[in-house]
Amino acid sequence: MSTTGELPAGAEESAVRTGERSAGRRPDAERPGTERPEGRGPAGGRPDEQRAGEPPEKRVTWAELYFDLIFVFAITQVSGLLHHRHDLLGIGQALVVFVPVYWCWVGTTVQANIRDVDTPRDRLGILAVGFTGLVMALAVPGAYGNRGVLLGAGYWAARVVLLFLLVRIPGVWRGPYGVGVLVSGPLLVAGGLLPEGPRVCLWALAALCDLSGPVVFRRKLAAVSYHPSHMPERFALFLLVALGESIVGIGASAASVRLDAAELVAVAAAFTISAGLWWQYFVFAADAMRHAVTVADSRRDLVRRVFQYGHLALAASVIAVAVGFGETVADPRRSLGAASVGLLYGGCGLYLLTFGYTRWMMFRSVATTRIVAAAVVLALAPAMVRWPALAALVTLAVVLVVLNVVEHRRVNAAAAVAEPAAEADREPGTEAAGDPVVGGPV
Repeated sequence: MSTTGELPAGAEESAVRTGERSAGRRPDAERPGTERPEGRGPAGGRPDEQRAGEPPEKRVTWAELYFDLIFVFAITQVSGLLHHRHDLLGIGQALVVFVPVYWCWVGTTVQANIRDVDTPRDRLGILAVGFTGLVMALAVPGAYGNRGVLLGAGYWAARVVLLFLLVRIPGVWRGPYGVGVLVSGPLLVAGGLLPEGPRVCLWALAALCDLSGPVVFRRKLAAVSYHPSHMPERFALFLLVALGESIVGIGASAASVRLDAAELVAVAAAFTISAGLWWQYFVFAADAMRHAVTVADSRRDLVRRVFQYGHLALAASVIAVAVGFGETVADPRRSLGAASVGLLYGGCGLYLLTFGYTRWMMFRSVATTRIVAAAVVLALAPAMVRWPALAALVTLAVVLVVLNVVEHRRVNAAAAVAEPAAEADREPGTEAAGDPVVGGPV
């Protein structure tokens, strides 16, 4: 069982030995982002398992970072939709709208991962998808009103552009990109023409079609060679965008009030919660995810389970917490309703439980500390309905601080155990500095 935030026992030692500088240890690497014919992987071997001849480290391009700015706005719009109505039906409606926004971003990220997108054609393609994302974001507030067709049309256009960018790959129609153009896109447009109830059902069906695509076409996607460093970086950036919405949730609520002592304490507690969520991912989990995708026997399955699906839950839970901040910071003295507590505590609980899922998918190891912390958060939620909002914020902040302190100590203890073994195994004359314990505070 793991003693660290993310890596199971024994993986720390492996991480110390291999480090994260794999790009510099591949002298026969290909040019980053080069395309390979359908059905072939690196050097003609098994596409997502062979490591010889892998391209050097691929970094996120400026076009992708600019593209992310559109989704900052899109996430803010989804958050606003949830803020307007956050009962169970409202949560379902917001999720149904969030999935196509997220899946549009995922499609662009996968396309950028398997290709060299630092070309005029692909830059223009990314910008075109970004424009469709802006159209979708503008449609979100009225998604269940008179802008439903606009949301569907924006998504359909995005999938058409992405398919066009990959049209040179044989058989690309018979995969997730084809599903977006032929199935989910038309369903979203058709749903926009229907009343609210049938619209939710049709859009939920479209979301299910998109999310099931990587599973249905699993064998076909075995031909795809994912770059191991670019994918974790991209999904980490998307989660960072979602965490930015939590800061907006704090600031937008606090900016319009008088900011007396209680409200300042509420701001501090909410910021501690946001920082605690950031710490859980970027200090403990991010390097472990990168390590896992680098050494995975099947990158295809790891990308699908940990990144495409796992990060959907992570981002959605952070958005829920952000909306919960908007309900608590502005008036910390009043008692919260069940819906607001559900967003704040339920979102935090889902966030921690998702790490239990991702670590099991990566290492078949149980994330004991996070699962216990999630259970504590969810068990406290019913009591928080009767307490003032300030007490709810402070209590949740304390739980996250305690969790991070416990995991930090365990990471340091694991590093202390792993380092002597790594030193004994290191070749004479090699430099020790820079070989981190993946998942540790480095």
